[in-house]
Amino acid sequence: MENEKLKPMLFTVLKGYTGKQFSQDLISGIIVAIIALPLSIALALASGVGPEEGLYTAIVAGFIISFLGGSRVQIAGPTAAFATIVAGIVANKGMEGLALATIFAGIILVLMGVFKLGSLIKFIPYTITTGFTAGIAVTIFVGQIKDFLGLTYPAGTATVETVDKMSAIGRNISTINYSALIVGVICLAIQIVWPKVSKKIPGSLIAVIVGILMVKFLNMNVNTIGDLYEIKGQLPALRFPVFSFKTLREVAGDGFTIAILAAIESLLSCVVADSMIDSKHRSNMELVAQGVGNIGSALFGGIPATGAIARTAANIKNGGRTPIAGMIHSVCLVLVLVVLMPFAALIPMPTIAAILFMVAYNMCQYKTFTHLCKTAPKSDILVLVMTFVLTIVFDLVVAIEIGMVTACVLFMKRMSEESRVKGWKYYDPEDDPDGSDLKDIPKHVRVYEISGPMFFGDAEQIAEIGFKDFTRVLVIRMRGVPAIDATAMHSFEQLYEKCKRHNVTMVFSHVNEQPLNTMEKDGFVDLVGRENFRPHIDDALKRAAEI
Repeated sequence: MENEKLKPMLFTVLKGYTGKQFSQDLISGIIVAIIALPLSIALALASGVGPEEGLYTAIVAGFIISFLGGSRVQIAGPTAAFATIVAGIVANKGMEGLALATIFAGIILVLMGVFKLGSLIKFIPYTITTGFTAGIAVTIFVGQIKDFLGLTYPAGTATVETVDKMSAIGRNISTINYSALIVGVICLAIQIVWPKVSKKIPGSLIAVIVGILMVKFLNMNVNTIGDLYEIKGQLPALRFPVFSFKTLREVAGDGFTIAILAAIESLLSCVVADSMIDSKHRSNMELVAQGVGNIGSALFGGIPATGAIARTAANIKNGGRTPIAGMIHSVCLVLVLVVLMPFAALIPMPTIAAILFMVAYNMCQYKTFTHLCKTAPKSDILVLVMTFVLTIVFDLVVAIEIGMVTACVLFMKRMSEESRVKGWKYYDPEDDPDGSDLKDIPKHVRVYEISGPMFFGDAEQIAEIGFKDFTRVLVIRMRGVPAIDATAMHSFEQLYEKCKRHNVTMVFSHVNEQPLNTMEKDGFVDLVGRENFRPHIDDALKRAAEI
């Protein structure tokens, strides 16, 4: 089965592929392309690149990821999670830097898939993914206020960081353009109301059409994409970025972030899709496909891509059940790029802002966020809020790094609180008649019971095990210890030295598989004597009585 994992889902589903399924995939692919069109353009602009770069990404990465992917229904393309990161890379290192970072990320993703690291994604806590998703939603929202209100900033205003954007909005709020605001509000209202009218055609597309018509025929003084960007309706051309170790060193951190984020988001999207179609994705194959897709996107002038949960869900709802639907969505976007791209110049910027407001609202998960804040343990709430705030104030790299470190430290603290080293109490049957049914322990024997994993966070408890002058045997019962690490092993060695000095013999009872293997490897079993490792407490006490 493990070898099966690195086989694209497309080759599996083609075996029983029917004409009926093709017609469903065709319709779904066309609908998803219609949804992806305004989103790809909007997300490209939010990422600080031109509108066609968004389509290049959806076309190249979308096709490759569907073709090679490990999911039946995943639709890939530019997503909101990357917008702020990409904008930062483009602002600081240009398109060359972005291309190198994306290729570097693609290579990491392929390696993650080949080395079967797909399952590692479960080690990212839910609080961190919720925190950074909500944080990204806020950054996208803040980033679009300028275009929504039609504000104009003086030349040289710094607007890369979210905090800078907020202060720039505050300083220039007096430059509001009411025509832009009217277009933005109407386009936002259309997206909110439209789903009640039709589920088949996306509200964002209707908003784009209405926005274009308003600006064109009502002579409104509103910025359009064509005013700010040069529109090219040609197919993407293969271009290799100029490679230098200096640039690679500079963008390696960004590349690593893109890889981790693409892995998290794509596999989360696969999990959501699995629950909707009752299927099972191949996580390692999906990572390889994401890697190849991102390398392809970068070579054809696109930006980082990942599985998009909203577009994947739309694909499922419209009957797409095989990767063919995702490939059709890419082919449709090629036709759009060649035929309709000149019309993209007419799309008003407030319409793009309104579309991204809806993206931000849909991804913010405010219900999940508030539910976690009410019900989760305090340490989890700390990680959630910290990741959320750091994503907004700094960036995603800082948020995930500090969030993960904090989550790990708090987890270790919680685990160490669960671990116990407890000495057995001694009863004299004359003093305590109820105690007579307890194990009969000779006076020269001392018994300690250890429970919980013993690792560096709580290993010092082992060193604190004590005994009396008349103690000759120390019995350590370990049935409740699932695992030990090198630090705990070192503590056991120190305890052995202490016992040796006081002429005390150590006897172990019920040592589980992992701790026993660690002790074997360390040579500790031979040091203590194999005869002093017993499967049960009764055997251990019998051995102690013999000694």
